[in-house]
Amino acid sequence: MYIEKIKSPAELKQLNIEALKVVADETRQAVLNRVSKHGGHVGPNLGFVEATVALHYVFDTPKDKLVFDVSHQSYPHKVLTGRASGFLGNVDEMNAISGYSSPTECPEYDNFEVGHTSTSVSLATGLQKARDIKGTKENIIAVIGDGSLSGGEAFEGFDEASELGTGILIVVNDNEMSIAEPHGGIYKNLRDLRESNGQCNHNWFKAWGFEYKYLEEGNDVEKLIEVFRSVKDTNKPTVVHIQTEKGHGFTPAVENKEAWHYGMPFNKEDGSRPERPTTESYEQLLSDWLLKEMKQDKTLVAVTAGTPSAAGFTPEKRKEAGAQHVDVGIAEEQAVAMISGMAKGGLRPVWTVFSTFIQRTYDQIAQDLCINANPAVINVTWGGTASMNDITHICLFDIPMLCSIPGLIYLAPTTCEEYFAMLRWAILQDKKPIAIRIPSNGVHHTTETVDREYAYEAKYKVTQKGEKVAIIAAGSFYQKGENVARLLAEKGIKATLINPRYLNEVDRETLDSLKGGHDLVVTLEDGSKDGGFGERIAAYYGTSEMKVLVGGIKKDLYDRFDLQQLLSDNRLLDEQIVEDVIDILS
Repeated sequence: MYIEKIKSPAELKQLNIEALKVVADETRQAVLNRVSKHGGHVGPNLGFVEATVALHYVFDTPKDKLVFDVSHQSYPHKVLTGRASGFLGNVDEMNAISGYSSPTECPEYDNFEVGHTSTSVSLATGLQKARDIKGTKENIIAVIGDGSLSGGEAFEGFDEASELGTGILIVVNDNEMSIAEPHGGIYKNLRDLRESNGQCNHNWFKAWGFEYKYLEEGNDVEKLIEVFRSVKDTNKPTVVHIQTEKGHGFTPAVENKEAWHYGMPFNKEDGSRPERPTTESYEQLLSDWLLKEMKQDKTLVAVTAGTPSAAGFTPEKRKEAGAQHVDVGIAEEQAVAMISGMAKGGLRPVWTVFSTFIQRTYDQIAQDLCINANPAVINVTWGGTASMNDITHICLFDIPMLCSIPGLIYLAPTTCEEYFAMLRWAILQDKKPIAIRIPSNGVHHTTETVDREYAYEAKYKVTQKGEKVAIIAAGSFYQKGENVARLLAEKGIKATLINPRYLNEVDRETLDSLKGGHDLVVTLEDGSKDGGFGERIAAYYGTSEMKVLVGGIKKDLYDRFDLQQLLSDNRLLDEQIVEDVIDILS
């Protein structure tokens, strides 16, 4: 097997075309071996195998710089740059290899930590400018595809690459897909270019000043080598547009491209997956609820940004929703500005977004939405410690981010019933933008009556009255607060338990009332405590005699963390919180 022996891409240059085709086949099987046992991005990587072999054969990495967009196509690159053990070895060896481009892992061949989309061209222009200033001669190659062209930063990167006017190669990996189907006018032009073999009169890339080459056979190593050779050492901004097949070489991934964009472990012989216990999910509950409400209210519109799965909108549900579902592509800035405009125009938009991706649109939330006070709704999903854990996808920062923006109410429901009550109120009210942090610790139900109306000023809910200690446990950590209260009760301390519901500001009246009969307030939030909900409460008490124990995650860039270890390191295990409370009281 070639790939077991290849330690650097330079060794590919010693092989003939037939051997390179074998390398491509072995690389594809290595990728399948990893994702079938470990999980990961399936379709994007399988479709970019031949292009990766050709790029490393023609160009001279690491002298020539290769930048991947979103890293969904970086697995074959890792196989060919000394990390094949992470694809051929045991699960521990696989765990040692990130699913994303990572200079921490391999500084020689991976130039940037990349996991969010539309960044490769902009990053590459920085390398382009550095090369030009230093007077060196290396090739700068950016790879972009899988829907990334819809993001605003991609447009900005193309704009600057054209403006610089020097040599840069942008490989547009066109597999006719994003995570789901692609959205945006640029994809109409890509279709026209595909259908005309790159010859149509309207060419977006040429209009921006790029040299342009098209290759229909984007999964043919020999033809890829030919086209890459033709542009090596170019001194002009150049686009090579290659048509690839997402999931190439694995029939299930080809036949159902959306379902196989990313996957958990599976049987690589037939694509079957182990059966999982059927459990409720907010994605399914939300999409079912929205579809039902849409039938009664034609102004209700569900919005997603390239990840319709965040709201549970499967292809079938997107079809059922029709014009009442809008996917803007991977363009979160557009999503926020659009929902603001939709609300201004009399619609009731609900945008659902993963916590890690809302970071991409701070300014639009502050400027386009909140300053205008348009009553749009944002669902923030998977926020907290129990969701994604790669360094580029951690979901710990939405509370500090959103709570720093004036004019935005950020609600944190604790149960399914409370969430849908808040969602209905947020949709029907007409005064302010409302964000809701969907619980990320599973679907918890309550038989207790939940409020149907919510104020525009914070009003906490005391769910258990006690003394000495008050536990203010927000959202996904409310059940942790219940556990801590129970453990304290076993030690003779009946704590007050509070569901704060509001993350964006403090309830002064409730906090003032705790000064009588309480010595310690414990805050619990499922996210970064720096700049978060608990620190705001601690600041409110200031120099008063009230002690405050702020429970949350220390601000840091965590990578592939173990959940229990992370909680333990931050003194957030139930028993640790109880220990700290008792230590403070004593």
